[in-house]
Amino acid sequence: MDSPVTIDRSEILKRYKPIVSNTHKGLQGHALIIGGSYGKIGAICLSSKAALKTGCGLVTAFVPQCGYEIVQIANPEVMVMTDDHEKYLSDIHFDLEPNAIGIGTGIGQKMPTQKAFHDFLSNTSIPLVIDADALNILAQNPSWIALVSPRTILTPHPKELERLIGKWNSKEDKFQKAIVFSLLNQVIIVMKGAPTYIIDGETIYLNTTGNAALATAGSGDVLTGMITSLLAQSYKPCDAAILGVYLHGLTADIALPETGHQSFIASDSIAHIGKAYLSLEK
Repeated sequence: MDSPVTIDRSEILKRYKPIVSNTHKGLQGHALIIGGSYGKIGAICLSSKAALKTGCGLVTAFVPQCGYEIVQIANPEVMVMTDDHEKYLSDIHFDLEPNAIGIGTGIGQKMPTQKAFHDFLSNTSIPLVIDADALNILAQNPSWIALVSPRTILTPHPKELERLIGKWNSKEDKFQKAIVFSLLNQVIIVMKGAPTYIIDGETIYLNTTGNAALATAGSGDVLTGMITSLLAQSYKPCDAAILGVYLHGLTADIALPETGHQSFIASDSIAHIGKAYLSLEK
């Protein structure tokens, strides 16, 4: 295993593209965030708001019917489309052409949802981020990995990663298994943790931002929204993953003096995305 590439400010500045002064929302990308189920619509609220705050021109959320009013009220800037089912996703269909899609936050693992996810994977080639229960559905149906488009970004936490690649007996073993999985399936793996690593085939990136404040509910939902937003803004998949993880960690570093570790919540991460960007402009 080669030593990882350290992701620090200078590495980020090689990849970061400042906004052009004469741009408009139609040029800033359209992200579609798919997920949510009864009791877990908050995940979509966090993801879709994070996508907007990370610079996407347009964001649409696709949720079960029970999420319609919640998302409209929580995030007035986000457009909302609904499934036919009240409490969970049963048929993922939309008549728009987003530049990137994030799927899985709060989605649950009901059988109709699993089938809807299978059919969705079979019919999309749009740049994709797969997170949360969508990863668990993939782990339960390993043959479906073949349906995942090349250069898709997976964002597992340690338990989700284990379900995907199998148990490991050392750190070295974990990385070897992740590299093999990435190469075989042509996917980018964001190995969430302290620290977070990004695996792109045999290349490993080590993120340098973030702290224990990020160990809080909804933190991953925010990250998914941020990475999907960057993908929609036409960053290459690996660069979107690297920049998203770096900015996400930076929000917690910037907020920490105000919030401390205990009081930081995922919404604080979203609130500090602007300051994280500003630190790149300095």
